[in-house]
Amino acid sequence: MSTRASQYAARVERREELSAHLVRLTLAVDPAFASTGIPDEWVGLVVPGQFQSRYYTVRSYVEGVLVLDVVLHDVGLVTEWVVRDDCVGSTVTITEAKGSFDPPSGAAWLLLVGDLTGLPAMARIAETTALPTRMWAEVADPLPGYLPGTVDVTWLESPPGTSRLAEVVEAIEWPPGEGYFWMAGESAQMRAIRKHLMRDRKLPATAYDVMGYWRSSSGRQPRAVDPGPIWREGKAQGLSDEQIWARYDEARS
Repeated sequence: MSTRASQYAARVERREELSAHLVRLTLAVDPAFASTGIPDEWVGLVVPGQFQSRYYTVRSYVEGVLVLDVVLHDVGLVTEWVVRDDCVGSTVTITEAKGSFDPPSGAAWLLLVGDLTGLPAMARIAETTALPTRMWAEVADPLPGYLPGTVDVTWLESPPGTSRLAEVVEAIEWPPGEGYFWMAGESAQMRAIRKHLMRDRKLPATAYDVMGYWRSSSGRQPRAVDPGPIWREGKAQGLSDEQIWARYDEARS
């Protein structure tokens, strides 16, 4: 039996720059697509010329209209595609939605912590939860009006190219009683925070959800073959996607 995720066609109807590092895409998606209703749900996005899906949180979904807020990185095929004029009108592929937000039934409060990549989910969670909520958001640019006005939020300046959210979490004064902690951001920071929650806070696994959404480029080994230049060169030469795929496979071998 195949375990491959279902895929759906979607058309980019609108693009809006929310900040220097965040772009909102509004997509008309195949009616067969179904939201899970889980507020931190995510989908895979395959853009023209991309070899693999990249995962993005669903900012909202209403009657066939899917909104994704895409973080712009220094490099990357999605980053390069989303800033192009022909992004709007493109047909992309969306994979089935999945989510993980699941507070215990006895939770009396909610703590949300994240960098810019986690902010779309944090905003949607804050809009839909009935629990008293506090939030810490590490972002590089002001985003007035992005979060509900009822949220108790601490805005943190984002260090260039990295994150300090592990330090932030270790300094949090936790509310009394049972609650739920949700967090997303840079993977190394998330690993450090999981250790803190397990070893220092001694929280049960049901009391938190900590997810790595991206990896810092610091100390990472480059790929043996970078698909970006191959894609750009192939498009400049007028090659089809299939021809570019073949060229990439040949370079890797």
